[in-house]
Amino acid sequence: MKIGKLVLFLIFCIALFSASVFAQTTLVARGAYLQMGTANAMTIRWRTNTATDSRVQFGTIQGALSSTVDDANVTTEHEIRLTNLTANTKYFYSIGSTTQILAGNDANHFFRTSPNPGQAAPYRIWILGDSGTADANAQAVRNAYLNYNGSTYTNLLLMLGDNAYQNGTDAEYQAAVFDMYPTVLRQTPLWSTIGNHDTANSTAPPSSLPYFQMFTLPTSAEAGGVASGTEKYYSFNYGNIHFVCLDSMTSSRATNGAMLTWLQNDLAQNIQPWVVAFWHHPPYSKGSHNSDTETQLVEMRQNVLPMLESYGVDLVLSGHSHSYERSFLIDGHYGTSSTFTDAMKKNAGGGRENIDGAYTKSALSPNLPNEGAVYAVAGSSAVISGGLLNHPAMFISLNNLGSMVLDVNGDRLDAKFLRENGTIADYFTIIKGGGVSQPLPPNAPTNLTATAVSPSKINLSWTDNSDNETGFKIESCRGVNCTNFAPFTTVGANVTSASNINLKKRTTYRYRVRAFNADGNSDYSNIASAKTF
Repeated sequence: MKIGKLVLFLIFCIALFSASVFAQTTLVARGAYLQMGTANAMTIRWRTNTATDSRVQFGTIQGALSSTVDDANVTTEHEIRLTNLTANTKYFYSIGSTTQILAGNDANHFFRTSPNPGQAAPYRIWILGDSGTADANAQAVRNAYLNYNGSTYTNLLLMLGDNAYQNGTDAEYQAAVFDMYPTVLRQTPLWSTIGNHDTANSTAPPSSLPYFQMFTLPTSAEAGGVASGTEKYYSFNYGNIHFVCLDSMTSSRATNGAMLTWLQNDLAQNIQPWVVAFWHHPPYSKGSHNSDTETQLVEMRQNVLPMLESYGVDLVLSGHSHSYERSFLIDGHYGTSSTFTDAMKKNAGGGRENIDGAYTKSALSPNLPNEGAVYAVAGSSAVISGGLLNHPAMFISLNNLGSMVLDVNGDRLDAKFLRENGTIADYFTIIKGGGVSQPLPPNAPTNLTATAVSPSKINLSWTDNSDNETGFKIESCRGVNCTNFAPFTTVGANVTSASNINLKKRTTYRYRVRAFNADGNSDYSNIASAKTF
């Protein structure tokens, strides 16, 4: 009898211990997601169900993450800033604690650092407005983009506010953002502006607002531009594009207020040739909101647009109205819709290169004043609400679900409205410099590896970082420290592997590769070496 009681007691203790261990299992509850990416740094954030310390391991070769950053602070809200990175380089990473990898170190957890400021190359930006319904509509818009985009890297994700309905709570954000776009968020930095539903319609939200707690946005010009001192509005550079994010919800829109004073300084110091501005409340709309009568919309138009246009803004993106509305190339319209005139159209066409010609601006230079901008309302990434959709500044107005895809490549900007059914419902192009293309060599390949597979053969592989190369030139030399590289083969575009054969046994060979096209050669990749058997 005593033995039976002892057995029962032991079983009870084992069960209690197992339950305790199970309850303490650490899992990722949110993320990973990327914030405030620059040419030399990236912030990685994630949430766990139990409090631990934080560790990110990272490196340029999947499965060989050679660098580590730790934070000893025990928390469920993890935030690690990686610094001293190389510009325009692909990094793989893992997240976890000092005792456990929770996610990553695989082909899906990676990011690409920003190019150096001013660098011209193909960049893709995905734009979502009012996407926060966490329903089938949002899923359809997401899936349409993922199918359209394929394997192309998304350099930036812009969110135009109302990211989580109805009140921007933490739980609503989890469903509408982190559970909706996990594959994009772990690979592409997210930049957001604040909308009315993100603040539960408060114009004076507390610092504890979930929006402020979950996003890490630049306050001290960490990503370029001028320091704003607040996450409500900020700027950043990506290659040859200067992005300006404004707060049309909670900050003063007065011309002598802090935000527009900062904006004036920021634009005056910008040296990037492309300027893209985004905020929530559109300056022109006849959708579910009326820009003639609603205060935020009126004040952004009257007070902000003259300043932006005087510094050569090219594209302005907003949401709030649950529709898609896209203007002509226009300048100087600051009144109600009834005051819009044809004289305010810098180009009265649709900007469609294959139909009536692209919109053009005189030079690929910053701060060329009053040459026109395109204004897009893209607030239909999860809900459509109709409206008159008849603002005279608009070339096209649609009551359709969708998102915008923006491609900037040297002297041209191509924008598309991608519907939830996968069709392109609108598109336009802006070309700077009268349409004369700037020389645009491809980006350098990275992650070159060399692997000996026999006494006479070494296999090579690398990462292709461009979509405009004609091919790749591969050079080699023999010896542990050799520097007399000579070409040994050339392969075509999109090929990322090659073999070197008829080699000497037990000999070390070094390799490097560069991409090329009609405009020139890229920089060289890293040097890789291998020794035959």
